[in-house]
Amino acid sequence: MLKSVAVIVVPNFSIFEFATACEVFGIDRSERGGNVPAFDFRVCTPGPGDVRLKSGLSMNVPLGLEATADADLVIMTPYGRDNDVPESVMEALRAADARGAWVMSICSGAFALARAGLLNGRRCTTHWHYSHELASRYPDVQVDENVLYVQDGNIITSAGTASGIDACLHLVRVELGANVAATIARDMVVPPHRDGGQAQFIDRPMPTCGSAPMEALLRWMVQNLDREHTVNELAARVHMSARTFARRFRSETGATPAAWLNSQRVLRAQELLESTDLNIDEVAREAGFGHPVLLRHHFAKVLDTSPQSYRRAFRGQLATAG
Repeated sequence: MLKSVAVIVVPNFSIFEFATACEVFGIDRSERGGNVPAFDFRVCTPGPGDVRLKSGLSMNVPLGLEATADADLVIMTPYGRDNDVPESVMEALRAADARGAWVMSICSGAFALARAGLLNGRRCTTHWHYSHELASRYPDVQVDENVLYVQDGNIITSAGTASGIDACLHLVRVELGANVAATIARDMVVPPHRDGGQAQFIDRPMPTCGSAPMEALLRWMVQNLDREHTVNELAARVHMSARTFARRFRSETGATPAAWLNSQRVLRAQELLESTDLNIDEVAREAGFGHPVLLRHHFAKVLDTSPQSYRRAFRGQLATAG
C-alpha cells in the first residue's frame, strides 16, 4: 500500500509542478473522511539547504536523498533540461526502481528518468514542448506526446503542469481505490479523471514545405477542406504524376494526403467548437468530414476525446450542447 512519498527537487525546479505532488500527497486529509490516509511525505535534495526555484525564489530543504531509501513512491520534479542532474539523483531513482517502488516524473522530470536508464524500452510522456527533444536524446525511449500520463510497470510519467495532478490521482486510484482518489480530487476541486490527452492542447500550425508549389497547394487544401480531394486532382494542380506527387507529399509533410487532410480537418473542427455555436452536424460539414460519425471517429483517434467533451473543456457554459 502507498504510505510514504519522497519528492526530489534539484536547483531550478518548477514550483507549480512540485506543488501538485504536495497538494495530493502532502496534506493530511485523514480527518476529512473518505478513508484517505495521512501520507509520510518528504521533500529531499542532493545537497540539503536552500534550493533555488525556477522563479528565482529559494526553498529550504533539510532532507538529503536518503529520504528516498524506503519510500513507496519517489517523484522527480521538473527542472531545467540543460542542467546537469547529480549522479546521486540517478542512483536514488535506480535504487527505487530496483526495489520495486513507484517512480514518477512530472513534466520535464522525465529527462532525469531517461538519463537514469529507467525509460529504456518503456512508453512514457512529457510536456509536448519537450517530447521531440526527449525522443531525440534517448532513442530507446518510446515517447507519446498525446497523453496526460503514462504508466508502464512501476514507472509513471506525466505531461506538463496540471497533468501532474492527473498522474498522482491515477496512482492513488490504483493503490487506494477510486473512492480515495475521488475524495482527494473533490477536496482539491479538480476532476478525479480528465478525458482526452495533451494532444488537444498542442498548437499545431500548418507546416511549411521546401517547395513553393507544394506550400501553395497546402494552403489551397486548407481553404477547401469541405471538398473531396483525390490524389490525381491534387497532383494535377502542381503538374506532377500521381506517383511523384504522393512521394513528394509524404517527403515534405510526413503524411499521406488523406492523413494530412484529416489532421487539418480536426484542427478546423477544434476552432469551430471553440469559437462558434454550430452544432456537431454543422461542425462536421464545415470541417470537411461531412458526417458527425466521421468527426467523432477522427476526434477520438487524434485527440482521445469527443467533440462534445472538447467543447465543454474549451468553452464551458458558453457553448450550446452539440
